Amino acid sequence: MRKVIYIVISIMVLIFLIPFIFTNRKILNSSAQVKEKETETEINNYDYSKYKKIKLLHQDTKKVEEVNLDEYIACVVSAEMPVTYDIEALKAQAIVARTYTIYKITTSKKHNDADICDKSTCCQAWISKEDRLKKWDSNEGTKNWNKILQAVNETVGKIVTYDGKPINAFFHANSGGKTEVPFNVWGGTGYPYLQVVETSGEDAYSQYESEAKFTKTDFVKKISESHKDFKIDFNEKECIKITQRDDSNRVVTVKMGNLNLSGVEARTLLGLRSANFTVEIQNDNIIFKVIGYGHGVGMSQTGADAMAKQGSNYEEIIKHFYTGVEITEMK
Repeated sequence: MRKVIYIVISIMVLIFLIPFIFTNRKILNSSAQVKEKETETEINNYDYSKYKKIKLLHQDTKKVEEVNLDEYIACVVSAEMPVTYDIEALKAQAIVARTYTIYKITTSKKHNDADICDKSTCCQAWISKEDRLKKWDSNEGTKNWNKILQAVNETVGKIVTYDGKPINAFFHANSGGKTEVPFNVWGGTGYPYLQVVETSGEDAYSQYESEAKFTKTDFVKKISESHKDFKIDFNEKECIKITQRDDSNRVVTVKMGNLNLSGVEARTLLGLRSANFTVEIQNDNIIFKVIGYGHGVGMSQTGADAMAKQGSNYEEIIKHFYTGVEITEMK
C-alpha cells in the first residue's frame, strides 16, 4: 500500500512540474533571443535633408548601386582601417570618409552616373558587409562589425569643413612621422588645410618601414618601361643620387643615370610605398629603404591610432591633420 501511495504522489509531482519546466524553457529561450537582439547594432537613422543615398560604382562589374550613405561609410571604414585600431581613430576615419564622399559628390563628376567608386586607387576602398565578415574570424565577426557601426553611429551626420565647405579629405596609411602637402604629390595650387604636420608613434607600426631590392637588370627594366631612352653607368659613383628633398623629407627629385625624375614618379615606377626613401648600391643589388606608406597627404591612419592610444579623441585627431577646419553637422 505504501508503495502505491509513493507512486501516486510521484505522478502528481511530475504532472505539476512538466508545465513549469516547459514554461521556464520558453522564458529562457525568449530571454536569449532578446539578449541576442540587444547585441545587434544597426545604423542610426540620421535625418539627412540630402545625400541620404549615394550612387556607388563597382569598378569590377561596372554596375552602379544606390546605397544608404552611412551603410556605405561603414563598409568604407571596414575596408580602409583595421578594426583593431582604437575606436577614436575609427570615428575619425568615419568622419573623414563621409567628408571625402560629400566632397566628391559636390565637386567631381568623374564617374558620370555614379557619385563615387569602390577602388582606393581612384576614390575610397569599399567592401560589402558580407565579404568583410568572411575575412574576419567567425567568432569575432559580430563584435568587429558592431565596433565599425559604433564609429559610424557616434559620428553620424558629421563632416569636416573649411570656410563652411566640405574639405577634400585625403588620408593614407602612414606618414613616416610627417605628412605631405598636395602640391608635392600632384602639383596644382594645393589646399590651405593640408599642411605638413608631425605625428609621434607611427614608427611602432609595420607600415612605417619597408625595403625594396632590385637587381641592376630588373632596375633598368622597370625604368625603361616608361623611359625608352634610359641609360645608366653603374661604374659612376653618383649614377643614382637624390638631389632634393622637401620639408617632409620626401624626395622631390632624384638623378637616375641620364634621367632626372621626381620622387613621386620614381616611387610609382619602382612600386615603393612612399616617396620618402634612401638608395644604395650593394654589388649587383640596388636597395631602397622607405619610410611611410602612401602619398602622405591628409590624415595618417596609423598616426590617428597612435594619437588615440595617447588619449586624443576624434576631433583632436582630425584637427591635428587638417589645419583650420571645423567638424560640422550636415544639413
